[in-house]
Amino acid sequence: MSPDVSAALSRQQASQKSTSKLQNQKISLFILIFAVLGMPWLTSCGILPKAEAEAQSPRGQQGEAGKPTPVDVAIARSESLQEDVQYIGTTRPIREISVQPQVEGRLLSLKADVGDAVAQGQIVAQLDDTTLLTSVNQAQAELATLQAEVARARTQVANARTQVEQAKVELQQTQRDAARLAGLARQGAIAQQQAELAQTEAQTAQQALLSAQAQVGTEQQAVAAAQGRVKAQQSVLAQSRERQSYSVLTSPISGVVVSKGLEPGDLANPGSEILKIGDFSRVTVVVPVSELELSNIRVGQSVRVQLDAFKNKEFLGEVVRISPAANVAARQVPVEVTIANPKGEIGSGLLARVSFSSNTSQRVVVPQTALQEAGGRGGRSAEEPGSRGAGEPRNPKPAATVFVLTGNKQQPRVQARPVTVGDRVNGKVEILSGLKPGERFVSRAGKPLKDGEPVRLSVLSETKAP
Repeated sequence: MSPDVSAALSRQQASQKSTSKLQNQKISLFILIFAVLGMPWLTSCGILPKAEAEAQSPRGQQGEAGKPTPVDVAIARSESLQEDVQYIGTTRPIREISVQPQVEGRLLSLKADVGDAVAQGQIVAQLDDTTLLTSVNQAQAELATLQAEVARARTQVANARTQVEQAKVELQQTQRDAARLAGLARQGAIAQQQAELAQTEAQTAQQALLSAQAQVGTEQQAVAAAQGRVKAQQSVLAQSRERQSYSVLTSPISGVVVSKGLEPGDLANPGSEILKIGDFSRVTVVVPVSELELSNIRVGQSVRVQLDAFKNKEFLGEVVRISPAANVAARQVPVEVTIANPKGEIGSGLLARVSFSSNTSQRVVVPQTALQEAGGRGGRSAEEPGSRGAGEPRNPKPAATVFVLTGNKQQPRVQARPVTVGDRVNGKVEILSGLKPGERFVSRAGKPLKDGEPVRLSVLSETKAP
């Protein structure tokens, strides 16, 4: 073999050894990385036992001892698990008055429009009163005529009384003459015939006096009749004036105009609605309540009312009337609720949700996640949440633990507190004993807790009672 060939073979063997050594180093490095990073995968797949993996893992060797468990903390409050049933109704003013004309006439003007506030007695509309004014003038003229008749009748009475006085004087004179002539006739001084004529004249004067007195009575009756016609005409005049006053329409109450029925220029007839005025000092809501719930409702009871027009705001109402008649088809009873509205912010036609206060006693209620039971953290020992209504008999389950927050703010710890559990509804649990309102407890934890274990409060935790 030549020296050149031998040197080439030596260089090739050296290169192969170097490449093999580099590959061995890469394989060793890959095995080391897989051993460190692939340990959890091996453990989860069951290839490597957890204890052995933690023993071989640098993170398992280091551990998390000394790091507090993060927890959510809440404050115990008393409430009722039984949710109040909401009844739907519509708001309306406590009173609605329709302004209607009592006489026919053309609407000349409106002094108020929809949405305007009006006071009691304020003029809101004016009708054309030309025809009514003519009637008043005619009644006044007729009254003047009748009053003149009364004056003439009184004059006739005065004349009749004068005639009576004259008849009295003539009667007295004829009576004296008849007496004197009768004496002369007895003495034979004059003829008997003259005495008899004098006596006849006295009797005639007597009849004239009676006639004059009767005439006085007749004239007095005429006066009375004329006065009666005057009074009747005065009533007609007053009625005409009152009808004329109907041309001016005023508001019977203080409130707000909610609707308008006629426009200026329209012909208004008796009974036609010109304006509708509502009294919004209080608003009322009528809700249909099932006859099964009627026993829990009474007049004067306070209720909670929510209006969709006012988000996140609740109003206090009062039951003022329970209808004695139920809807036969639906078996529902109308219940009327009123709401104070001093600012007038609640209008009519708004959707109202009325909730009647429940008679169920309130107890401390915690979320299901706050319980640590025999079946596990937040477990369900004997019944699922919501498996029994709040109105059904309770079956207390004492095998549950709630962790109460203790220690100072810098180093908070938890204390295991055994509690008696009542009803469970919609992820909430009723605590019958073992936890008092106002105590801070762990509502959720990152892992099962132990008595006296240090914890770390999350940002969602409640630190102060409201």
